[in-house]
Amino acid sequence: MKNSEGRLRFLSIGIISFALVLISKLYFVQIVSNDVFKAKADHQYVAGANFFDRGSIFFSAKDGTLVPAATVKSGFTLSINPQLIAKNSNAEVVYEKISKVTPIDKNLFDQKVAKVSDPYEELAKRLPSELADKIQSLALPGVSVYKDEWRVYPGDNMAAHAVGFVGFGGPTGDELAGRYGLERSYESVLKRERDGAFVNFFAEVFSDIKKSVTDGSLEGDIVTTIEPTVQAMLEEELAKVEEQYHSEFTGGIVIDPKTGEIYAMALDPTFDPNDPNTAKNVGVYSNKLVEDRFEMGSIIKALTMAAGIDSGAVTAKTTYNDPGCQTLNKKTFCNYDNKSHGNNLSMQTVLNKSLNTGVAFVEHRIGNETFKKYMLAYGLGSTTGVDLPNEGRSLVSNLESPRDLEYAQASFGQGIALTPIQTVRALSTLANGGYVITPHLVKEIKYKIGTSKKISYPKSEPIFKPGTSEAISRMLTDVVDNALKEGSVRLANYSIAAKTGTAQIARSGGYYEDHYLHSFFGYFPSYEPRFLVFLYTYYPKGVQYASETLTDSFINMAKFLLNYYNIPPDRTAPPPPTVRM
Repeated sequence: MKNSEGRLRFLSIGIISFALVLISKLYFVQIVSNDVFKAKADHQYVAGANFFDRGSIFFSAKDGTLVPAATVKSGFTLSINPQLIAKNSNAEVVYEKISKVTPIDKNLFDQKVAKVSDPYEELAKRLPSELADKIQSLALPGVSVYKDEWRVYPGDNMAAHAVGFVGFGGPTGDELAGRYGLERSYESVLKRERDGAFVNFFAEVFSDIKKSVTDGSLEGDIVTTIEPTVQAMLEEELAKVEEQYHSEFTGGIVIDPKTGEIYAMALDPTFDPNDPNTAKNVGVYSNKLVEDRFEMGSIIKALTMAAGIDSGAVTAKTTYNDPGCQTLNKKTFCNYDNKSHGNNLSMQTVLNKSLNTGVAFVEHRIGNETFKKYMLAYGLGSTTGVDLPNEGRSLVSNLESPRDLEYAQASFGQGIALTPIQTVRALSTLANGGYVITPHLVKEIKYKIGTSKKISYPKSEPIFKPGTSEAISRMLTDVVDNALKEGSVRLANYSIAAKTGTAQIARSGGYYEDHYLHSFFGYFPSYEPRFLVFLYTYYPKGVQYASETLTDSFINMAKFLLNYYNIPPDRTAPPPPTVRM
């Protein structure tokens, strides 16, 4: 009896296991490998079908809707066999019949037909199916159409530096793969291995499916944090700056300073990933926001002041006597105007007037070693881990100097060079209570097998004491309310914390006298920030200060984001002035 029950149980397990395998195979045939078999079906009727396939990249609208940023499009290629045409047909008749369906350059056709030793020549690519069907129905000897698939970017140049593009490369130059941006950094997820999904899945099931999912070795689509409307607004503002000031380039990032999610990332000039070869200079493909480093200037004063507050070296009301210029280690540095602004100046005045001697005073109060510890704690000496290729490293070796001069210069953003993404990470600590975030562009991977994975990042320990973020945010809000364009850009119902930066551009042996990098950062609402916006422009012409080039674009971005996301006001507008009769 027991033996019969054992055999029955064994048989039942076998039947169930076999059924599961069949169901799984059916799932992979109908769902996972649907495109593969569809392409093979096309191949039976259309010569030379191309089986190119790749995972998709999506933007995320604020309501959660997924918007295609990169996908695969299908069409047809028209080709001829000059040998068959010469043998069986009148070339002029063939040309006339084809050109009635789709325009073909006559000279091109004649050149192709003349190559009688070549069995294959292409006349047109990416034809829609209705034209391909018409040409196929002509049944012309030596004329063929075949299925083709290619990478397409529906948004054209939208977020091109973040998305990247697919191109040929590798040791032999004929390997088609992601070459820049997310296309490259998520190559292992986006690439497709034909006919391998079913086998690979079961290999993973019986080995270590968890490891496969976590290290990204399974095929899938990626969902980004980029919000397309925000991205479009940022690109519009950058284009305005470029048009007005003729900078070498202008860039910007919009990020959630608490989570590290990047809503928008853009550079101008940009390129069209659908046709990257039209770019005037291949250098435009590089993402300078991630790869290149710059001396950022006075926006770094906010980090110095926060370190001074957190260490107890100063408060907003601490005063100093401004010498206008100061000499350390036989080298003199000055305020932007080479003038003294008086005695008993508060630290709030130092930020409002952006005084180099003032933050050098703060750095001296903190002490070189403690100042260095804060700068490194902000992450200025390390990469951010952003999910984009070729992240550059900052240049902060001056923080190891035995001289006071290098520390004083670093306090106002000269002598240390940072990537914009590292700068954004550091500045986010001011807004979020002192947490060092991981900036990122991808929030979810949707695997082809039907599962998905939310991307999460560990939270660091705070580098500030309680109250430091609020204190520096209050000071930076005062900068906007009372100093930035003399308070004319203050928003009545919203608090904004911000700071401008103007840095001389370095050259061999010193600095250019008339070449500047302008930077601007701000977050809002000041005490419960939803957004941090960073802007910079390299060598704008005919203007000296960032308050002139970037303030309007920053305020436009702030107003747009507050309205677009329906952020509730965080302060009451002052009453209108009393009108006396």
